[in-house]
Amino acid sequence: MRLLLDTHALLWWRSDPKRLQPLTHEAIAGGEHEIWLSYASVWEIAIKKALGKLNAPDNLLELCASDGFHLLPIELPHIAALQTLPPIHRDPFDRMLVAQARVEALILVTNDANMMRYDVKVMTA
Repeated sequence: MRLLLDTHALLWWRSDPKRLQPLTHEAIAGGEHEIWLSYASVWEIAIKKALGKLNAPDNLLELCASDGFHLLPIELPHIAALQTLPPIHRDPFDRMLVAQARVEALILVTNDANMMRYDVKVMTA
């Protein structure tokens, strides 16, 4: 499987992995699957940290690299795919994650009910 972690799934993985569903935790921890993080999540975390709305480690990318996670840049096909998404969710970061999951054929790991309404494969975080 190729999994794309929603921002909250990434933060739970790093700070409180017991919040993840057991099968999801196993899929991330097992080393058998590709785990992807979007630049959109990195960007969202940076903004929320700067505003004082989020406490996340300063070396989050280093920690994720040590976990073997891959970074997914935002590319033109992802941006183009945004135009085809129905207006279910207004959050631009979440919409980008959905677009990337669709374009790259990734399974989106999330607990966001709005994101689950899109035509995208989902694994419950």
